Amino acid sequence: MIPNKKTKILVVNDEESIRALLQKVLAGQQRTIVLAEEGRKAIEMFRRERPDVTILDLRMPDVSGLNVLKEIRAMNPSATVIIYSGMAGGTAEQQARALGVSDFIEKGCSLRPLGQALNPPV
Repeated sequence: MIPNKKTKILVVNDEESIRALLQKVLAGQQRTIVLAEEGRKAIEMFRRERPDVTILDLRMPDVSGLNVLKEIRAMNPSATVIIYSGMAGGTAEQQARALGVSDFIEKGCSLRPLGQALNPPV
């Protein structure tokens, strides 16, 4: 993250409770949070908002997170994308890493790994 710069974060998750939690946890500290509940909207929001960071779920009902990631890569090959999903390990994670995700964090009880991905030590 770039200090002293307003950071825009796009959170993409089909679960309203996860979107609300991430919005609450990530808001403030020079951050603007934009939300998308499905893949098509995420692609549109990325195109329009040009977020600094995208936090992306892989399993969504309309367009998979991997396909959203491919669209993001087509628009901005160096975009910072963090996968936050319950699908850690296996083929989906390998495909996401091959597409150059910045980090892959498994959903769980703690949001600490996500915070560390957004605020790496200097």
